[in-house]
Amino acid sequence: MAISKRRRHALTGLAVVTVMLGAFQFTGGVTSGLRSTGNVIVSPFAWAIELVARPIGHLSSGALNYSEIVAQNKQLRYQLGQAQLQANESAAIDRQLRQLSATLDVPYVNDLPTITAQVNEQSPTNFIASIGISKGTNEGVLVGMPVVGNGGLIGRVVATTLHGATIQLLTDAASSVGCTFGDGKVNAIVSGRGLNHALSVTAIPLKATLTPGTVFATNGLQGGLFPAGLPVAKVSGVTLTPGATTYDLKLKPVADLRNLSYVTVIAWEPGT
Repeated sequence: MAISKRRRHALTGLAVVTVMLGAFQFTGGVTSGLRSTGNVIVSPFAWAIELVARPIGHLSSGALNYSEIVAQNKQLRYQLGQAQLQANESAAIDRQLRQLSATLDVPYVNDLPTITAQVNEQSPTNFIASIGISKGTNEGVLVGMPVVGNGGLIGRVVATTLHGATIQLLTDAASSVGCTFGDGKVNAIVSGRGLNHALSVTAIPLKATLTPGTVFATNGLQGGLFPAGLPVAKVSGVTLTPGATTYDLKLKPVADLRNLSYVTVIAWEPGT
């Protein structure tokens, strides 16, 4: 009886093994079966990983492209500012400033060497307005040199390091620039009054011709801080007070001081 039971168990086991071997043979063998089973288990995870990784890859690529666009926009803004500067120094203003430069025996701006630098620091406050640039004494930048950008004068160098410099902006409360306008017969001092304030100007007699849009440029007088011909400020408002003998003027910088990415240092020192 026991022998018969053992025999039945053996036959049953043999049958199971035979069926399994047949199944594996039918599906391509044990290795193929395991590989197929593994693929079924792993495939959903691989799909999920690919789904998650794909946006990250696009995001990384997008970030690189965005950085390139930002850099290109900064360069284009600088080039546009240079074009505006040349336009502001052209035509009648250009001729008048050339004549003034010859009369005062000072060099004309367009004939002076320049140094291009990137703005790497901005620290304006209510009264102190300055920026930092990426060029210093090793590149030829010296204290006192004028700095232009975005179409006009933005200020002058007030401190330097080997590879950097600090620029005092026109709007700084300690800034003052000797200027002229029109036929160059009237001189005035244009001064800063702090951030978000209009520039101030010394009294201009009513006999001088002034209208909104009139450009004040550096007069280049001997002993001055700037050479002749740098566009400084533009008249944005004219008020005539009854009984007054001078204009009440509102001036704003010709250059856009809010979006400075690149500037040009003019290699000129006071007294040269």
